Amino acid sequence: MVINTKEEKSIKKNKIFTPTFKRNWLLFRQSTMGRIGFVIILFFGLLAVIQPLFFISGYWSESVYDPVVGYDPIEVTLLIVKCPKTAEFPTEKYEEPGDCPGDGEISDRMVMPFAPMAKPGDLYDTFLQPSPPSKDHWLGTDSLGRDVFSQIMEGSQVAFALGLMSATLSVGIATLLGTIAAFWGGRLDAYLMRQSDLILMLPTLPLLLIMAALYRFKIWHLAIVLGTLGGLGGLVISVKSQALQVKVKPFVDSARVTGGTKFKIMTSHILPNVAPIALLFMVFGVTGAIFAESTLSYLGLLNIDMSWGMMIYLAQTDGYIFSGLRYWWLVLPAGLSVTFLSGGFYLVGRGLDDVFNPRLRKR
Repeated sequence: MVINTKEEKSIKKNKIFTPTFKRNWLLFRQSTMGRIGFVIILFFGLLAVIQPLFFISGYWSESVYDPVVGYDPIEVTLLIVKCPKTAEFPTEKYEEPGDCPGDGEISDRMVMPFAPMAKPGDLYDTFLQPSPPSKDHWLGTDSLGRDVFSQIMEGSQVAFALGLMSATLSVGIATLLGTIAAFWGGRLDAYLMRQSDLILMLPTLPLLLIMAALYRFKIWHLAIVLGTLGGLGGLVISVKSQALQVKVKPFVDSARVTGGTKFKIMTSHILPNVAPIALLFMVFGVTGAIFAESTLSYLGLLNIDMSWGMMIYLAQTDGYIFSGLRYWWLVLPAGLSVTFLSGGFYLVGRGLDDVFNPRLRKR
């Protein structure tokens, strides 16, 4: 990548940030993937922040829009119909079994336990749940009458909290251990590398499934487990290799010659130069954490009130996930949220890779 003269002048005029930060920001802005990822993350970040403001301002009532206990009874009048047997399809009105009951209709079998005297052709007053998107519920409601858009906002908060906690812990552990292994070497280095090899040998997803089945994780439990496994695994090896390159730089030798202690050299010269690569791994770590939470929630193995994975799990247990696009608002918003936010962090990571790896920049 090439920074033009006008951009370099703007770096000198602006005194808010350090020159290094400003130069890296200009390089990042030239990455199309990085910009797209940043916009996606910003969008979901706004969703996470806006939901509490809606409740505080009174724009949303918690009794209606709370993602866990909210409920909005939507009354409708439906026509009772008797669905044909499977062998009788297609009929003049219904092409296949999934078409009956149709819009505005309800099967007599569903009505019978509540209104034994009702018969096909009668009108039946009931509550419509799940209800499709409307002006009051932009993404409709689920089978319990809870607002889906509010659940998406709640899921954004969970995704950011889990992703940032686990990635920060992972990078913190790996940066410290990788730097120590590179700087001190010897038996300590050998021990840390064998430890990383052992962690890499473990099948992460099956291990998480077993642990979650034995002990119902909360979000912060999962963050600690993911952060610890990531921080003790292959990330240590990557950070160590970067630290070894910094260790042989002339400024490190100068610090050593002038009487700098090992601790001083490591904290003042090694760690600051390893931090950029650690930040890059941190961004990629968020993506893995979001996918892990979605998988465990979908399998019903997390002790959590609401998340994107939990939304898909509830749609599956209620039978709506196999109904095609008839109840699309129960599955697609959550699935797309997982995909886009994970992809957003990945694209930002690719943009940062262009910043910190000069060989990837366009000439």
